[in-house]
Amino acid sequence: MQGQAPVTVVGAGLMGTGIAYAFAVSGFAVVLVDNDRTSLDRAVKQIGKLIDDGLARGKLAAEAAKSARSRLHGTTEIGEESATSALLIETATEKLDVKHAIMRRAAEVVGRQTVIATNTSALSITEIAAVVPEPERVIGMHFFNPVQKMKLVELIRGLATDATTLERTRTWVEAIGKTPITINESPGFVTSRMSALMGNEAMYMLAEGVATAEDIDTALRMAFNYPMGPLELGDLTGWDTRLSVLQYLHNVLGEKFRPCPLIIKMVKSGRHGRKTGAGVYSYDADGKRVPGSGITVHL
Repeated sequence: MQGQAPVTVVGAGLMGTGIAYAFAVSGFAVVLVDNDRTSLDRAVKQIGKLIDDGLARGKLAAEAAKSARSRLHGTTEIGEESATSALLIETATEKLDVKHAIMRRAAEVVGRQTVIATNTSALSITEIAAVVPEPERVIGMHFFNPVQKMKLVELIRGLATDATTLERTRTWVEAIGKTPITINESPGFVTSRMSALMGNEAMYMLAEGVATAEDIDTALRMAFNYPMGPLELGDLTGWDTRLSVLQYLHNVLGEKFRPCPLIIKMVKSGRHGRKTGAGVYSYDADGKRVPGSGITVHL
């Protein structure tokens, strides 16, 4: 599979950048697509930095690093560069209309045998696939941030996803050194459903003054051996993304997923997390958390 048909990744945000990197360093030609040239250029630069870091740590040989760079191509539209792709993965914002637009365009450009995957963290694969003429080739391919470090990929079957699509996608996941698990479509899958619930409850505790942000995160890290606390993780994921997921889960699964008002307030004020420099915590220009910067809630 490596060195054959390219992989197209649509969306040059955090997830798209990480996914493109994972495929490029694993021997695949990669077409990275984003209609915003600034975002695209930033992603290509970040992938170069990740390759340099891998080289410096001895995880990539010099020739492999050079080859990975040569296999990456950035473009601002799904066009002829993607026509021969065997796999296309969209990583756009968690809005169904945006994903539908990408799916329609992808179906027009790529071959009829191309697997079309979505990196959605919560939305219905069946609904996303509804605009594709061959919905049996659409599958959820949910990666985790940061992609270069996280080994799990959830493979989500929609109502129409066939066994061939599932097995082909599983092979790609294993080829880039990740571990796939199979999920039958359900709102929030496994990970997003659990993570959303935990992050939302942590925000309710913060809003109620139960403990400081630092102490809530420390409790989860040290009591349950989590690598990150729920508030730290929300800052990394982005509270705007978390809010979209919670609103969807609240709509389909009920009251226990009602978004904490503090999340809504933070998103409206632009405190989305690391990517904006402030979320529950504040971050410096290098993306490092400012000590003692957890927000204070005045009761």
